[in-house]
Order: sequence, then structure tokens, then C-alpha cells
Amino acid sequence: MAVTLEQAQRVGCVCLKALLRFAFMVANNLVAIPSYVLYLIMLQPLRVLDSQSFWYIEGVLFKWLLAMVASWGWWAGYTVVEWGDDVNAVSEDEAMVLVNHQATGDVCTLMMCLQDKGTVVRQMMWLMDHIFKYTNFGIVSLIHGDFFIRQGRAHRDQQLVLLKEHLEKYYRSRNRKWIVLFPEGGFLRKRRETSQAFAKKNNLPFLKHVTLPRLGATQVILETLVAPQENGTPAGGDAMIRESKSKGLQWVIDATIAYPKGEPLDIQTWILGYRQPTVTHVHYRVFPVKDVPAEPEALTHWLYQRFIEKEDLLTHFYETGAFPPPQGQTKAISREMTLSNLWLVGVQSFAFLSGGMWYCIFQYFYHCLF
Repeated sequence: MAVTLEQAQRVGCVCLKALLRFAFMVANNLVAIPSYVLYLIMLQPLRVLDSQSFWYIEGVLFKWLLAMVASWGWWAGYTVVEWGDDVNAVSEDEAMVLVNHQATGDVCTLMMCLQDKGTVVRQMMWLMDHIFKYTNFGIVSLIHGDFFIRQGRAHRDQQLVLLKEHLEKYYRSRNRKWIVLFPEGGFLRKRRETSQAFAKKNNLPFLKHVTLPRLGATQVILETLVAPQENGTPAGGDAMIRESKSKGLQWVIDATIAYPKGEPLDIQTWILGYRQPTVTHVHYRVFPVKDVPAEPEALTHWLYQRFIEKEDLLTHFYETGAFPPPQGQTKAISREMTLSNLWLVGVQSFAFLSGGMWYCIFQYFYHCLF
């Protein structure tokens, strides 16, 4: 079939646009990430004198970095519509966020839709696959205090011990509020067949749009971060909780990401923008942590139920293009998430100006020394 001139022009425009976006992304990373690191190196004396102020500034810089990633998708027309509970109401409380995992674009989607949730982004902690440690953003996540978890049965027990130690050392000392994890332990396309075989063997529901979650990290987070209660007050053994006057983990937020036609965005699409503008849908349910069982068997059942509900939500979405209304209501309410273009331009300008400033500083010292 012959390619028409119009089709060739369209392909050429898409390729040129992708090339320009990739060049901008590379430049963005080259100025923003080194600037983040250098600012924090210069602020090390403040970390010694006033660690709370240091981590506040670090959190602001971290949020701006995530806003830059969000801008790549926002300016390509990749937007988010939110459904279900309003999580702004718990944005200042400690919460664990459970998310289904379809592709690398899930992380970018969360970076975007959490930008307007108060202080959440600058005070959040991510649990992600250890391979992300070796990406361009790895140094940022290491400094921020995110946890890189190594998948596989051979590493499982050791990783859970390391996660517990990491939470005890960094979570409250750096004033973290939300912790985000993907309990499925991998992408849907990679885990679906194994999960379905496990479900069949153990007489569990057959799931197509999600996989059965793994218990380990969820259980460790609950055991470590939920404040032990004794007659309505924190138990005496947890000095860290008493010192920070933290109420402990108070909420579990069940976040379900859905893509039109079940076609997820990946990081390449987010960067290059070659896909048509797409609306990603995110559904939230908020559970008080007191309603989440602590016993492993009961917690496993509770966690399975959340992902069975995700399956039902996604099935309804793919059939109708919308999530179902909450129980007892006749209509589901959606909210379009928006970002300020002016603010995004301001953040990007700060990054490039910072990069230019550091370049001039290093150039000055280079000429002084050599």
C-alpha cells in the first residue's frame, strides 16, 4: 500500500516532535538532577544544625523534580481524571498507598496526579524495583530516602528485614507522610500468567486486569508504622512515635489506575509524546488503618479482596469508560486534575537557571585553579 504525502508528513511531524521532546528531556535531566544534588551538598551544614529545615527544602526540590516529569506528559496532552474518595482530606496524615501496576507510566501518572495534593509529594516515600536505582533518577531517590526492593524468592526475607530497618531509620526522621507501593510485585503483563496459575491452584478468583498481590512489604509497613495503642495512647516502647508526636499510619489508600482500552502508557511514550492525547483515570478508596487486620492470614484475605475489587472496577471501566458509583449512590463523580502551566514553566526555568549558575561557578573555579 502506497504511503500518501499527507501520511508521510504526519509521520515526519511525529518523529520531529519526538526528537525535540527527547532533546528537551535530556537537557532537563542534565540541569535539574545535578542542581538538586549540588544544592543539597551546599546545604549539608544546615542538615547538621537543623535537619527538619534541611529535609523541608529537600522535599520542595524533590517535588519540583517530579513536577518536571509530570510536565513532560502534561504538555503532550496526557491528563488525569480522578474518581472515588477525595484523598485531599487525608493529605496531611500518614497513609500507605496501594497501586496496581501495568507499565512504567504508572509512576509518571502518580507523579502528576499527586502534585495538587498539598504536601504529599515532598513528604512521600516510594517503594520501587531496585533496577530504578541505576536510572537517571536513581541518585535523587537515594538522597530522598526511597527504598529499592529486589524481587525474587531468594531475596524476599532479606529485603523485608532491610525494608523494616529503612522505615525505622528514615521514615519519621525525615517527616514522611505517604508511602507508595505496588503490591503486585511487577508489571501486569509479566505476572498475570503466574498469578492466574497460583489462583487456580489455590481456588482463588481468576483475575485478568490485576494480579494477586504479595503480602510481605504491606505487612512490614503496617507493623512498623502503625502506632501501637494502649488504652487509646501510644505504647511506651515506641520512643520515636512519642518524640515526633506522630499518630502513626492512619490510612490505607487503594488507588486503581485505568487506561483507555487497557492500553497503558510507558515511560517512552511519556517522554517522546508520540501517542495521541490520553486521559488516564485514577480511582481512590480510603480505609482507616484500624479496619485493616493485623494477623497475616486475615491481612492476606483483606489485601486479596482489595485487588478483587480492583478487578471489578477495571472490568466496569473497560466496558463503560467510567468507574462505577460508590455503593448506595446512583452516579459516580469524576474530578479533572489540573496543573498550572505558569507554575510548570517557573519550575523548568528555575532548573535551567540553576544549571547555568552551577556551570558558571565551576567554570570560575576551573579558571582560578588552572
